[in-house]
Amino acid sequence: MNYQHIETKFEDGLGTITLNRPPVNILNIAMMEEIIRALKAWQESRELKVVLFDAKGKCFSAGVDVGEHMGDLAPKMIQVFHGIFRQMDKLDVPTAASVYGSCLGGGCELAVFCDLVIASDTAKFGQPEIQVGVFPPIAAQIMPRIIGRKAAMELILSGKIISAKEAYQIGLINKVVPQEGLDSATYEFVRPYLGLSAEVLRKTKKAINAGLRDELEPSLKIIEDIYLGELMKTHDANEGLNAFLEKRKPQWKNE
Repeated sequence: MNYQHIETKFEDGLGTITLNRPPVNILNIAMMEEIIRALKAWQESRELKVVLFDAKGKCFSAGVDVGEHMGDLAPKMIQVFHGIFRQMDKLDVPTAASVYGSCLGGGCELAVFCDLVIASDTAKFGQPEIQVGVFPPIAAQIMPRIIGRKAAMELILSGKIISAKEAYQIGLINKVVPQEGLDSATYEFVRPYLGLSAEVLRKTKKAINAGLRDELEPSLKIIEDIYLGELMKTHDANEGLNAFLEKRKPQWKNE
């Protein structure tokens, strides 16, 4: 398939999706739809063992297009963005992300939703959505399961940005390597899984998730209802997004 905003490659059981929307891989609806198409194209492959997300440009991803968070576009944005994670969930195979530079907002959600994350020592992770009057639905669903309730509350409620080293220390990612060695380290990171049975990997991931009773759909549906049905009807959510686009400080009304 030909894509405008991503590149894909499938070789020896490894399916790679490369974010390629210069300069900072802002995820707009068109790009997210391409990611879903790429994932769906691999849905029936019995040879697929790992899906890897990496990137070209200045950083992994600075997040979802803020302009598409607003007004009539918000439901479409949520539907398409969350479609990525629903499709990742359907694939069953292990997923990995190779991260460098800024990994923020929706970009951070995409990376940390993956089962395995390797990052360069330049990487920075964060969910700054709260600072523009919204919250990150995928992070709200997945982060407490990865790093525990307390750490997830701190990251999501403060919107602070942390280093790769701190992300590793709290268990948000698996490994930190020097920037100049990221490409070779990424291959070494995923290589052990490529020598295993694709079917056994699927069943093992399914068993781990079953052991956690960690089904994506029920909790994500509730989070979406809060986001679209409650949050986006508030003054402050719309004020925060508008203020970001207008490059000014938001004037909160607490309503």
